[in-house]
Amino acid sequence: MITIPPYLQKGDTIGIICPAGYMPFEKVQTCIDTLQKWGYKIKPGKTLGSQFHYFSGTDEERLSDLQQMLDDDNVKAVLCARGGYGLSRIIDALDFKKFKKNPKWIIGYSDVTVLHAHLFAKHQTAALHSPMAGAFNDGGDKNEFVQSLRKALSGKAYSYSCPTHVLNRKGNAEADLVGGNLSLIAHLTGTASDINTKNKVLFLEDIGEYLYNIDRMFIQLKRAGKFENLAGLVIGGFTDMKDTTTPFGQNVYELIFDKIKEYHYPVCFDFPVSHSEKNYALKVGIPHMLSVGKTKTILKEI
Repeated sequence: MITIPPYLQKGDTIGIICPAGYMPFEKVQTCIDTLQKWGYKIKPGKTLGSQFHYFSGTDEERLSDLQQMLDDDNVKAVLCARGGYGLSRIIDALDFKKFKKNPKWIIGYSDVTVLHAHLFAKHQTAALHSPMAGAFNDGGDKNEFVQSLRKALSGKAYSYSCPTHVLNRKGNAEADLVGGNLSLIAHLTGTASDINTKNKVLFLEDIGEYLYNIDRMFIQLKRAGKFENLAGLVIGGFTDMKDTTTPFGQNVYELIFDKIKEYHYPVCFDFPVSHSEKNYALKVGIPHMLSVGKTKTILKEI
C-alpha cells in the first residue's frame, strides 16, 4: 500500500534545498517569494547558493542538508531547487526512519527522479514530479505549470489533457503512475532504487541526449523487462536532442516507437512533462487513469 504524504495547509513550512547541482541563490528568490505569497513558510537549506565545483556542496554537505529536511517534523514538504547530477552519490547514505513516521512531499524532477524512485521502490511513498525553482522565473504563479504544483500541494485532484500524436496507440488504463527522467530510470536499473513497472503507467522524459544514447537506454530498459507488462506508457518531452555527424536516421519519437511497437497497451507521445516549460506536476506512486483517444490524451489522478 502506497503512503501518501499529507497535503499542505497555509502556514505549513516548505524546505528548499539543492541536493545535486549548484544554483545561485538569486535564481531561487522568485520561487521563495511566490511560495510565501501562497501562504507557506520557507526554510532555506544550507545548500541554497552554496557551491563545490559542479555541486551545491560536498557529498557530505548535501547529504546533511537533505537528511535534516527529511528529519524535521516542522517541514511538511521538501522542494529541490534544481536537479543536475548528484543524488545517486548520496542516496544509499540517507536514513528514512523519521521520514517514514512523518512522510512529506519530495518535489522536483530530473536528477530528483533518483529520490522519487527510491521512495517508491524502498519505502512505498508517493512523491511529486514537478517544476522546480527555475520555473518560477518564467511568469511566476501565472505560469499554468507552476500553478499545477500549487494545486497538487493543496491536494486538489488533477486532470491533464494534450493533443493526439500520430504515433499514439489508443486505449485506456488505470494503474499507479511511476517514472521520471529516462537517463535516471536507466541508471537505477539493477540497484536498490530500481522501480517495478509491472502493471504501472510509466512516464519518461529527457533532455540534451544524443539520439543513439536514447536508443541505447530504451534497449536497456526493454532487455530489463521494463516495457513488457506495463498498463500504459506516457512519453513526455525529449528536448534539445542531438544527432551525430552521420545522422542516426530516426527522430526521437520514431526510435522510441520502434522499441514498444510490439506491445498492446495505450501509449501517448508528446505529453507535457519535460525539461521545458511544459511540465505538469505529477504525483508519482498513486493511481492514475490514462485515456489515449482519437483526438486527445487524458491523464488524471484517481
